[in-house]
Amino acid sequence: MLLATTIGEEKNAARVCTADDLLEAQTLVRRIPVGEQVMESILTLVRAARPDSDHDNGLKGMIAWGPGPRASQALMLAVRARALLDGRLAPSTDDVVALAGPVLRHRMALNFSARAEGATTASVIERLCKSLF
Repeated sequence: MLLATTIGEEKNAARVCTADDLLEAQTLVRRIPVGEQVMESILTLVRAARPDSDHDNGLKGMIAWGPGPRASQALMLAVRARALLDGRLAPSTDDVVALAGPVLRHRMALNFSARAEGATTASVIERLCKSLF
């Protein structure tokens, strides 16, 4: 079964952009303006996902460890890139909510009792977003 599901026809990758194109896109993403409300949303969300958060989100005691400053940076770049790919000149809080899961889910962990009650990192992030936005 292992071989049957992992052997496939050999495919060649086709270049879709050059290294310079990629660097240019990365520079452009970093230049997209971000409004104060979006920036505050990112900071509030990341801070609320930490175990020592004082945000009343009903998640006290569930989070073993939470996201750090790099999560805020990753979310900031991700919302800018999403806006750019959607043809918008600036991100919105909808981008923050849409990308919260992919950015935060591997940057936090739940404690044993939360997992024993059936909580998942995804469900905690969803609850955080609903309580904040």
